Amino acid sequence: MLDTKNLQLKDITPTFIHQLISDSSEEVVCATMGCSKQDYEHYKSMHELGMETHRISLYTFLLIHKNSNLPIGECGFHTWNKTHRRAELFYVMRNELFKNKGLMKEAVAAALDFGFTHLNLHRVEALIDPNNLPSLKIIQRFGFTKEGVMREDYSVNGKNEDSDCYSLLRWEWDNQRKTID
Repeated sequence: MLDTKNLQLKDITPTFIHQLISDSSEEVVCATMGCSKQDYEHYKSMHELGMETHRISLYTFLLIHKNSNLPIGECGFHTWNKTHRRAELFYVMRNELFKNKGLMKEAVAAALDFGFTHLNLHRVEALIDPNNLPSLKIIQRFGFTKEGVMREDYSVNGKNEDSDCYSLLRWEWDNQRKTID
C-alpha cells in the first residue's frame, strides 16, 4: 500500500482479483472496489479469462480517499511487459464527487514512482483519447512525450477511435524528480 497526502493506494494484483471474485458476492465486490455492475462484469471476465501470461501482467492500485475511507477510483499499469520493462499507465476516477480536486495527479505521481522504482520499468506509455483534456493535462504534468497517433486503436460503442500515444522513460522521470526535490 502507498500513502499520499489525501489517498491510500491499495495494491490490486491478479491474485487479489481472483480471491475477491471467488469469495465474494457481486455486492461485496462492488462495495470493495467502488465500482458499478458493468465494472464488476469486467473484473469477473478478468477472473474467468485470465489476466496474465508468462511475461504480461498488470499492477493496479485502488484509490481510497483518506478522509472518507471510500474507494474512489483506480490507477496503475496494464499490459505490463516484465521482459521489456514497459507498461501502459491507466487511471480512472469512479466517484464524481472527487473529480477536479487534484487527487488523480497525486495518485499518478505515486504510481509512476512505484513503477519506475519497484516494478523496474524503463518505459511507461499512456494512450489517450485526443479529446480527453483532463487526461492530457495529467500526463503533460509528468513530462510525457507525444510519440504519435495510434489510428483506430480502441473501440467505443462499436466504433474504432484513435489514441494519442505518449511515453515517459525512466531517465526522464529521474531527471524530473531531481528538479522537483
